[in-house]
Amino acid sequence: MTPTLLAVHPLATTNAVLNALSTVLLVVGWIAIRQRNWRAHRAAMMAAFLVSTVFLICYLAYHWIVGHVPFTGQGPVRVVYFVILISHILLAAAVPFLALRMFFLAFRGRLDAHRRLGRIALPIWLYVSVTGVIIYAMLYHLYPQSSYPQIQGSGEGTDRITAGG
Repeated sequence: MTPTLLAVHPLATTNAVLNALSTVLLVVGWIAIRQRNWRAHRAAMMAAFLVSTVFLICYLAYHWIVGHVPFTGQGPVRVVYFVILISHILLAAAVPFLALRMFFLAFRGRLDAHRRLGRIALPIWLYVSVTGVIIYAMLYHLYPQSSYPQIQGSGEGTDRITAGG
């Protein structure tokens, strides 16, 4: 039997890992600036932006390859899932613009404006990265599809991909 993690498309898992890494980098950046370590803050935030950019590329590739994956949960959890998903999507659309604006303000030395926008941008970016991991967990691990494609056969050239397991 194939473990569930291996049964999920590798790009879906990659996306969740990238979201989790982005969350860690954002928190590290926030802690660094709270400690007035602007170099560590800058490095962490640039790394978070890079990881988020790689995430976006992988996310688009995944949906181009796989398409739509339906949520199978029923009842109240379905409502919870879609509330999280819709808020995640709406806020995710704002993150690249907020992040680029933050970089622009910092680059221009407009640190007061950077700090003010950061109080809005950081919680949004954190929410998007954390909910990305939650959506992944709900979609692929808590309420997975009933069957995943698996390779079956005798190992003598008769292997085939089948649904189920």
